[in-house]
Amino acid sequence: MHVELAGEPQQPGRQSEDFAAATPEALVLLDGSSSPAGLESGCRHGTAWYVRRLGVHLLARLTDRADRTAAQCLADAIAETAALHGARCDLSHPNTPAAMVVAARQRGAALEYAVLGDSLLVLDREDGEPRVVGDNQPFPAGEALRRQVWATAPGSPERAALHMQYALAVRAVRNSGRGPWVAAALPRAAEHAETGTVPLAGLRGVAALSDGASRYVQRYGLGTWAEAMALLADSGPAELLARVRAVESSDPQCQRWPRGKAHDDATALYARPT
Repeated sequence: MHVELAGEPQQPGRQSEDFAAATPEALVLLDGSSSPAGLESGCRHGTAWYVRRLGVHLLARLTDRADRTAAQCLADAIAETAALHGARCDLSHPNTPAAMVVAARQRGAALEYAVLGDSLLVLDREDGEPRVVGDNQPFPAGEALRRQVWATAPGSPERAALHMQYALAVRAVRNSGRGPWVAAALPRAAEHAETGTVPLAGLRGVAALSDGASRYVQRYGLGTWAEAMALLADSGPAELLARVRAVESSDPQCQRWPRGKAHDDATALYARPT
């Protein structure tokens, strides 16, 4: 595969909690689950540390363990990363660092994938509309609370309080069987990834997008998925991110496009089969 990628932090000078990497045969994209300021995690390392190590371990497993499925590779990578924390981190803490995951690799004449959480894998097919995989761990019980967050002014004490309330509600149930599954410290979360294979023949391109980048279609409606994939193919991931940022800068108070953050970490990876 020929691969291009681009990423931008939520704010200049701030460390991104996204991670993306690729080889000619495999790709990974992780979107760290950020926490409101002041919310303890039980971990001395932090989310950015976690996503980078999980991403590197996952890419290694995808490339050197053909005997394991992509989901099993994710489970292995979660276990390996958990072991790196050490005894000073409380991995049973509900806010232990976590991430959404997109993983894909060439396996013979097919592309195998595993997607967990609200990051997306988009498959651009020659014989139809793009197929979107992901955003597969919704939290219906928190939807009303999330919309309350969106309805308040960015930077206000009310918004901060509601955001904290929402974050606590999600973390109380995630990876418990009563809420969303994400890649944190439990390898069995990988069992809940959306998995599959598609023939490489007939694939024009493949995109992996964190939710900060998928806003191009999902939040702002700047184009259809077919148009987004054409933009990635013609102009590359950096151009897609530039257009997302331009829209966000035109709406800093989140009034035209209600959302949790005016800007989010945004990462896009585009691969073209060769």
